[in-house]
Amino acid sequence: MGRIIAIANQKGGVGKTTTSINLSSCIAEKGKRVLVIDIDPQGNTTSGYGIEKNQLDNTIYELILGDCSIEDCILKEVYPNISVLPSNVNLAAAEIELIGVEKKEYILKNEVDWVKDRYDFIIIDCPPSLSLLTVNAMTTADSVLVPIQCEYYALEGLSQLIHTVNLVKERLNPALEMEGVVFTMYDSRTNLSAQVVENVKSHLSQNVYNTLIPRNIRLAEAPSYGKPINLYDPKSAGSESYMALAEEVIRNNYF
Repeated sequence: MGRIIAIANQKGGVGKTTTSINLSSCIAEKGKRVLVIDIDPQGNTTSGYGIEKNQLDNTIYELILGDCSIEDCILKEVYPNISVLPSNVNLAAAEIELIGVEKKEYILKNEVDWVKDRYDFIIIDCPPSLSLLTVNAMTTADSVLVPIQCEYYALEGLSQLIHTVNLVKERLNPALEMEGVVFTMYDSRTNLSAQVVENVKSHLSQNVYNTLIPRNIRLAEAPSYGKPINLYDPKSAGSESYMALAEEVIRNNYF
């Protein structure tokens, strides 16, 4: 049974896509079978895996509209143990086209149910908004992982996200839980990063992962080569951090 984790934060630029790509790849390196679902119209997770997103016949957009099956969309073994359900800019039109569709919040869940038993983990990269696409991801997921940038406004918007998670849990997906918070873009040279971590920990009742993802130039470079960090530069600080996070996530989900 695949454990489904939505990676969400309506704030942009917090390392959501970086976490989706690199956490899933590091989990795969640990021998787990992983499906990565890109439900962000920007399609950055898709291109971050070296996939030409604008040359695909079937993406999550066609899947949501019912033009193809999930089998038609999944790109298998993009890297060892990793399959990808890709996205591109066409997905931006999905919300308009779904107006009036019954049970539109469950479209992704109903499709993923067909394949989830084949994977140990399914990681969903959400768009930077609390949209119908994000709600679809949360309705499909078992838990929500929230990347938070180590900056002054880190807590801003987090309460709104937690409120959305609670609403989805109450009305659409009673099994949904907060997977926890992971700090990204941590800079050990500044007091601010440490203060933000302490501040968030003191205000949050949710699980906070011990692993801190550093600011790291190799992490920033890897997507332009279409590779996750553990394949682009396995000895970098970014790779070591995502490997440590992968171990924590696996431990958290397989008690």
